[in-house]
Amino acid sequence: MVVVSGGMNQQRNQIVDAVVIARILGAALVVPILQVNVIWGDESEFADIFDLEHFKRVLADDVRVMNSLPSTHIMSRPVEEKRTPLHVSPRWIRSRYLRRLNKEGVLLLRGLDSRLSKDLPTDLQKLRCKVAFQALRFSAPIQELGDKLAARMGSKGPYLALHLRMEKDVWVRTGCLPGLSREYDEIIHEERKLRPELLTARSNMTYRDRKLAGLCPLNAVEVTRLLKALGAPRNARIYWAGGVPFGGPAALSPRRANFPIYTTRRTCPCPASWRRSPRRPLLAAIDYIVCEKSDVFMPSHGGNMGHMIQGHRAFGGHRKFVTPNKRQMLPYFLDASLPESEFNRIVKELHQGSLGQPDTRKLGRDVTAYPVPECMCNSTDTGLVI
Repeated sequence: MVVVSGGMNQQRNQIVDAVVIARILGAALVVPILQVNVIWGDESEFADIFDLEHFKRVLADDVRVMNSLPSTHIMSRPVEEKRTPLHVSPRWIRSRYLRRLNKEGVLLLRGLDSRLSKDLPTDLQKLRCKVAFQALRFSAPIQELGDKLAARMGSKGPYLALHLRMEKDVWVRTGCLPGLSREYDEIIHEERKLRPELLTARSNMTYRDRKLAGLCPLNAVEVTRLLKALGAPRNARIYWAGGVPFGGPAALSPRRANFPIYTTRRTCPCPASWRRSPRRPLLAAIDYIVCEKSDVFMPSHGGNMGHMIQGHRAFGGHRKFVTPNKRQMLPYFLDASLPESEFNRIVKELHQGSLGQPDTRKLGRDVTAYPVPECMCNSTDTGLVI
């Protein structure tokens, strides 16, 4: 049994590793429990988001997935593990859990984020890709709506999917500031003081240090300048993925002024109840589908969704993916004396190697973000695996 936490894409990563751990232990896997999201209060269950029967069917030869504990184990006292170290090996998993699992019959794992090593034997890396890109299909209502919106976007020609991370909680968690005004920056400062546990890492760094290190999401001004520098025309058709930006319409005004043709999940043919629902993963899943099917995808910040879509697009045939080179281009953003033409030339040059070319996975990187070479066939007639 596993309990997965965080947003939808963070939960996806943990589900992937839960399947791999079950395979390592030779154990059956009870359908993962989605922990209530602390920010949104979301209470979605696995089958609300993912196609459970498809998940079980695709993994049938790898791991037995069960809807619930069998009657013979309901009264068993599970061995609960909350503090698995980071990046453990299959050998560690077996030595730590196998004897206890065999003795008690039930193992309950929590907090699986980044607990399993990123560098596993090839068969387990392939299983990671199989779970992420083949088994974890969205439930039929979500998939149908996502496909419908993607088809609508593609019916008039190529489109760019842009994942903007400008929500209030993102600015709080990253230790960054939206840069809209002193008033808005102060709101973020105060929120961070009230909820210091939300700051995810490197709490000793100043906002400016984080910005220059490329650790902050791009704001609307920066995204707009980047798109223009890379040659996006004013009539580019853009799908904007992401939650409500902190600062409301004003936060997006630079992008709207320069790229007025855009669509969001808020205009999707979704049931009205979905828009009122606190179940944010439903709409996040719509974003994922439309972004994954786009002609070009660009995230304003890394994160779980950006990395998963990067890998998904590579796995499906290396569709264009723009990775903003934030660390190197930020000094040029801050140089007010630099002519726009020179800025555009420099930015385009900085991104020559960041436009979605096949990138071989290096040690320590997620195979679900970099599926080459472990998850790809050796033959030249297909890009799929397994």
